[in-house]
Amino acid sequence: MDRDTRMRRIWETIQDIPPGCVANYGQVAEIAGIPRGARQVGYALRHCPKDIELPWHRVVRSSGRSAFDANSRHFRTQRKRLAKEGVSLVDGKVDMSRYRWEPDLDELLWKPSAMWDES
Repeated sequence: MDRDTRMRRIWETIQDIPPGCVANYGQVAEIAGIPRGARQVGYALRHCPKDIELPWHRVVRSSGRSAFDANSRHFRTQRKRLAKEGVSLVDGKVDMSRYRWEPDLDELLWKPSAMWDES
């Protein structure tokens, strides 16, 4: 699988994370079909085209922590966006047992991705 295909799959997977849920980098990679590809998720997020409105704020570390420094603008933006969706960051961390996205097989197989809609 080439780099562009991997990045597109990652973006589609992130696009599918529903509001009020979060996924960690490794989980996004697994769902995108890229086992052990957590670092590639970070790369794809950093290189996402500006015209794609990606809910990047729904991706956190496996511990539930934000990947951003607590004093950074990105951290504050992520915290604000997650709060709007009802997800709280306590001490910079999301309760993964409560907010982790757990898609079922039907959702993964049949949910159309609006991201690349050709209509």
